[in-house]
Amino acid sequence: MIRVLVVDDSAFMRKLISDFLSAEQEIEVVGTARNGEDALKRIKELNPDVVTLDVEMPVLNGTEALKQILAEHDLAVIMVSSQTKQGKDLTIHCLELGAFDFVTKPSGSISLDLHKVRGQIVERVLAAGMSRKRKKEQVSPKPVMKPPSPVPVPRVQAGKSGLLRKIISIGTSTGGPRALQRVVTKLPKDIEAPILIVQHMPAGFTASLATRLDHLSQITIKEAQDGDIAKNGVAYIAPGGMNMSLHDQGTSLVIRLSPEDTESRHKPSVNYLFESISSIKGYEKIAVIMTGMGSDGTEGVKKMVASGHTKVIAEKEESCVVFGMPKSVINAGLAHETRHVDDIAHAIISSMKKERA
Repeated sequence: MIRVLVVDDSAFMRKLISDFLSAEQEIEVVGTARNGEDALKRIKELNPDVVTLDVEMPVLNGTEALKQILAEHDLAVIMVSSQTKQGKDLTIHCLELGAFDFVTKPSGSISLDLHKVRGQIVERVLAAGMSRKRKKEQVSPKPVMKPPSPVPVPRVQAGKSGLLRKIISIGTSTGGPRALQRVVTKLPKDIEAPILIVQHMPAGFTASLATRLDHLSQITIKEAQDGDIAKNGVAYIAPGGMNMSLHDQGTSLVIRLSPEDTESRHKPSVNYLFESISSIKGYEKIAVIMTGMGSDGTEGVKKMVASGHTKVIAEKEESCVVFGMPKSVINAGLAHETRHVDDIAHAIISSMKKERA
């Protein structure tokens, strides 16, 4: 059983969330709390595995409560956010601090239509509980399993200048905002490639993520717009609710955004971006898959590798919040390197230097 504490300043919200979770066989709601200060007391008393934590509360808000919870306890925290600008900014900050994931209230702090996100609440709590269980099991030594042999990296013949144009693409989901911060902030501003990023996230939140990462990074980071010319030293984050693709148009790489649905339940989809990049000729490509639930990105990586000239870097299990997306790529034998999240930026830079040489 996954033991959950529900924290919200609204009694109505506490009741709805508790009812949604209690209906699941694998989940036990062990208690509720009305604010961050109350939550800290209840956590000590009840020892939950997972906490759902409202972002905006009186007495002690979600951000301050989160800092203390993560400093004092080994558990997973899921933020419950409003759609306001302040709520979005605070939520992104909480994810960077170490919150497991978040869910947005459909219509304000007291959402009578909270049932619209019932599935998301349940899914994230189950994932958080399983992630915590996995991390506990990692304490015990496991037999070493030999991973599938990775495919070789085909090379592109350099042009007359002797230099190759390059594209860096990154796909991530649960745990991604914090992982992205630990990667993109280490990339130099003069990196000779554009960076295309898909982070599974609802509309509106990707703008806050891009702004925050831009303030922390040497490179420029922005939420992508349809028609953007992809430039070296700039990272483009796919907007929530839109699929992003990259196209070679003469001397330029052009970003296109589309609201179309795909086979992936995610929008933006990592597969959608990676598949578009696989059709671009004359470039060395680096594909990075980091923490996240599911397998989005695997089919796209397959197409990139099959098209040639692609180096694939997957995040190691030990640093993943959820070892789903990287595991899928690794098990398919598509990863040329597996790296701890703190080493991924170095792996990207080293790969570019080797290719240049």
